Amino acid sequence: MVENSKDRAAAQFAKTQKDGGKKNMTAYEAEAAAVRAKTARLRELRLAQEAAAPAAPAKPTAKKKAGAKEPNKRPAKSTRTLADWMKVERASGRNG
Repeated sequence: MVENSKDRAAAQFAKTQKDGGKKNMTAYEAEAAAVRAKTARLRELRLAQEAAAPAAPAKPTAKKKAGAKEPNKRPAKSTRTLADWMKVERASGRNG
């Protein structure tokens, strides 16, 4: 019975491969062609819309005020040395 079901399954698989292979490939190719056509149509619409729209004016840049400083992006450096830091750590009870 096991052999019989295996043979039936193999025969059914071979039949679907022989018959359905061309049908499946045709459907795949049709879907791919539809996607390409849709992409081309949308690209044309986008390009037409961009050509019809006036160019956006350039954004004005903010002028710097005289004497204005830029904010520091880095925090100020510590004036303490490593030796000073180690002394503070030892005094606070840490083993450094």
